[in-house]
Amino acid sequence: MKARTTLLLLGLLCAMQARAHGGLIDLSVYDRTDGKRLAVYWHGGRAYVVGKPGNEYQVSVKNRLREDVLAIVSVDGVNVVSGETAHPSQTGYVLSSYRGYDILGWRKSLAETAAFYFTALPDSYAARTGRPDNVGVIGVAVFRRKQEPQPIAPAPYSRGDGAPMMRNEASAAAAERSSAQAKQQEDSRLGTGHGRRETSSVQNVAFERATPGPAETITLYYDSYRNLIARGVIRESVPMAPLPRAFPGFVPDPA
Repeated sequence: MKARTTLLLLGLLCAMQARAHGGLIDLSVYDRTDGKRLAVYWHGGRAYVVGKPGNEYQVSVKNRLREDVLAIVSVDGVNVVSGETAHPSQTGYVLSSYRGYDILGWRKSLAETAAFYFTALPDSYAARTGRPDNVGVIGVAVFRRKQEPQPIAPAPYSRGDGAPMMRNEASAAAAERSSAQAKQQEDSRLGTGHGRRETSSVQNVAFERATPGPAETITLYYDSYRNLIARGVIRESVPMAPLPRAFPGFVPDPA
């Protein structure tokens, strides 16, 4: 099945240590406000990360192959490029071989994004656009590029990148939000908000998929620390009471 789609090519190498590994790509979440990559908790065969209400974050994807791949990325069930209710047939990001990209937010144009930030469900972009059912999940559907038939006669071959590389011009600065807002939002289910505009330049390229359906799908769930404890994903550590000592010291006078 032939399906040529104009997509966004990203060729910027991400300096990251991905936590959720797939066969074709790696997926991780970076908290831009606190400046740290979020650890992954596994529970019931699913991967979870802890989101801090009010904090901005980015979704990092890295291609593990020697060939280009197409990554259709969704947050809360919404395509991060088109804003449509997500489906694998839609547009996404093309990653060059062994390259990665930091997706800072909802794409508004070829030059701008609106920052992702963790927020209470009613404030999430999905809920505000009437689609609250899938809040709390990040997904990536991965497609391989259709390979052209090899010539019968040997011919010189130079791979190249196949398209211009892109530069991520987004600022690394994260907007600060008050602790009072974070405290209020912590008690509700987390979603992703539609935040500040920032520069993030990409361009359109052509990509022909090798198969009608994705070669791989990676799913990463998120919620607040308190909610993940309540759901049994994280086991809260309980400090042990000090044990009695057989030899605590010298003999005191009785009271």
